[in-house]
Amino acid sequence: MIPVMCLVQAGQVSSELEAQLKDDMTQFTSESFGSAAEVVWIEVPEKSGFTAGVPSTSILVSMQSPKKLETSERVPLLQKLCDVWLERTGLSINEVVGVIADPQA
Repeated sequence: MIPVMCLVQAGQVSSELEAQLKDDMTQFTSESFGSAAEVVWIEVPEKSGFTAGVPSTSILVSMQSPKKLETSERVPLLQKLCDVWLERTGLSINEVVGVIADPQA
């Protein structure tokens, strides 16, 4: 299983969209790493997340690769990951933060 953490603002994502994004993450990790996603979904309570002093509209999706990735592998994977979230949510590239971390030593 590939650990995936999704951090969203409360009320930002409907339950239907949440289910789609979780499915998208399993499809992404299956295609990219040959393993299903283990998704942890975290909602930041309303009025608890801010960017530059205003309520945040940002989403963070972070996962851990099962192997060390070279930049030539990581960049297209990050692009694909962020594209999924951009398409599904309608957010801008400035509101979606994607992370694919190497395994911890």
